[in-house]
Amino acid sequence: MKEGTRNVLAITGILFLFFLIWYFRAIVAYILIAAVLSLVGRPLVRSFQRIRIGRYRFSKGISAFTTLIVMWVVLAGFFSFMIPLLISEFEQLSTIDPQSVINEVEGPLRELMTLMGNRSAETENWTLFDMVKSQFGEHFNLSELTNVFGVVASTLGDLVIAVFSISFITFFFLQEESMFREGILLFVPAAYEEKVSGVLNSAYKLLRRYLVGLILEVFMVGLLVTAGLTVVGIGFSHAVLIGVVCGLFNIIPYLGPWIGAFVGLLIGLAIHVQRSLMMTDILPLLGLMTLVFAAVQLIDNIVFQPLIYSSSVKAHPLEIFLVILVAGTIAGITGMIVAIPVYTILRVIAREFLNDLKVVKKLTENLR
Repeated sequence: MKEGTRNVLAITGILFLFFLIWYFRAIVAYILIAAVLSLVGRPLVRSFQRIRIGRYRFSKGISAFTTLIVMWVVLAGFFSFMIPLLISEFEQLSTIDPQSVINEVEGPLRELMTLMGNRSAETENWTLFDMVKSQFGEHFNLSELTNVFGVVASTLGDLVIAVFSISFITFFFLQEESMFREGILLFVPAAYEEKVSGVLNSAYKLLRRYLVGLILEVFMVGLLVTAGLTVVGIGFSHAVLIGVVCGLFNIIPYLGPWIGAFVGLLIGLAIHVQRSLMMTDILPLLGLMTLVFAAVQLIDNIVFQPLIYSSSVKAHPLEIFLVILVAGTIAGITGMIVAIPVYTILRVIAREFLNDLKVVKKLTENLR
């Protein structure tokens, strides 16, 4: 077969493969989620396999099934702990008079607009809604809210199928460690099989360290925020809720902590404005909350993020920051969340296939 014909067939095959990935993207998503869960749960599978009860030893299948049960029990336990807190929180928030909150916020907002030079005769009698609309302009569209509810309602029917599919696939990935790797290698030409196998092995080690570190970071940020807010006078149930929100938003690099802090301050304002309608009494508490968020963010930047973003994936902090910035520009918040795992995989691929380039050697010199 001529080389030109072979190249055409190869390109056609690659394009067809990409088409199949796009067409079956939901199934591909299930497989990728299951692969990530298996990365996190694999150390637990190995721990179960070392357990002996007399002459009996846990098999791979029982170890994988037990690990899957543990993962779902932990997730169910988290929701069983959080749902009562959320219900209690919503019950308290439902007793708040929204107009009293708006009235208290409008005054400081007018003063802030005056300091920023945005105050005019036309804005003298503006309401809070007018101020928000003037700042966000066409980006503020309440009609989109109904679309969000429609999307949520339409996906509820698929949730059970997704959970079952992901659990089923995860079980086999946990039972057979090499299944995902061998599935990838099926589509790789024999000439490149060894290099691709090296890519998968290196990516597995780096991503596992990253994911475990990320879970630890979310937990520690949530714990520190909860403890700090409890100390400054926020009720424990409110502090736990805000801590969980801040921890989950922290998954978004750099931008997430600011979003979490903003949501936390809104919750703090809402739950305390009913107790004291004097903004002078509430502002000190919001200031203390801001100090807690800033202190936790400082600890996160100095201790947690270097350990996760630099040590786990073997990349310079500035390199990571630029990658996240580019990914955020291309794909928004979703891009920022997946930036580090995708960049890690691309670096490993480049090290195996493009190691002759000077820039690749520099970017991958710390990979092991």
